[in-house]
Amino acid sequence: MKVIFVVDDSAVNLIKAKQALEGHYDIFTMLSAAKMFTLLEKVTPDLILLDIEMPEMDGFAAIKMLKENELTRYIPVIFLTAFSDETREYHGLELGAVDFIAKPFSVPIVLRRIAHQLHVNELIKRRTERIEQLQNNVIFVLADMVESRDKITSGHVERTSEYIKTLIEGMQQHGLYMEEMNGWNKDMLSFSARLHDIGKISVSDLILNKPAKLTEEEFEIMKTHSQEGERIIQQIIAGTGEGIFLHHAKYFAGYHHEHWDGNGYHRGLKGEEIPLQGRIMAVADAYDAITSKRPYKEAFSHERAVEIITEEAGKQFDPNIVEIFLDIKEKFKAVRVSR
Repeated sequence: MKVIFVVDDSAVNLIKAKQALEGHYDIFTMLSAAKMFTLLEKVTPDLILLDIEMPEMDGFAAIKMLKENELTRYIPVIFLTAFSDETREYHGLELGAVDFIAKPFSVPIVLRRIAHQLHVNELIKRRTERIEQLQNNVIFVLADMVESRDKITSGHVERTSEYIKTLIEGMQQHGLYMEEMNGWNKDMLSFSARLHDIGKISVSDLILNKPAKLTEEEFEIMKTHSQEGERIIQQIIAGTGEGIFLHHAKYFAGYHHEHWDGNGYHRGLKGEEIPLQGRIMAVADAYDAITSKRPYKEAFSHERAVEIITEEAGKQFDPNIVEIFLDIKEKFKAVRVSR
């Protein structure tokens, strides 16, 4: 049964709504937007009936918060209002509402409008799933293209994707950078991270697969892959209009070689000037590089990798993220062993 939230500061209105919708839907009633957001942490509704005129946080402020969060932005919202005018309706639709229902409402009309919006939302979901599947297939192909050219870093994309998921999960559990990570989905970000080295497409095979340490000149060319990766993903965004997924991918690609102390590349950013995605990827990418064999070095042990990353906290790496890494380092080891 579909789940409907009804949010209204009038207990009488909530009782009427529950009586009208019960038997058709699973109904949750709330006297304030604050209570709605608390319940949203545990329950995701298929649709929200939201009163506009409420104290503390009105419907307009509430829908803004819903649309700012990746986890709630696609829930359809129908406004309930006792006051109807074109300006208010336009403002509500501009904020993302799908419909308006005037109070006191007619039960048949409410049922019909809810059913219509749920049907439309189901069609959108199916289309979105098809698009996401196509997008995922394209991402896999692009990531595989990069990795198939780079014979030296086999399995790197898969492992770093898992490290990213593990790190983000740990950061969320510890409440680190929660404001910046508001609405982040660790599964989506770990998938976006697969494109962090896409800029290597522009690097010559002679450099990419050189069976020895790179010269200074060659290393300067290799360093361009972060800038190129950012440029390539920005071009895809410009051509497709895709936002959030590729937005994260662009930051993973463009900033994962920036250093906390400002000595990284390609912009030489310092501290929190570096986008959070880049600071997270820096740890994941370095751990995999340290524990992998390269033409110029043997693979170091997990324990040595932990030592190096700890030593580089506050220099190469965000010290706050390193703290999380140290707390969950055995999960990194498990990923390394399994892949």
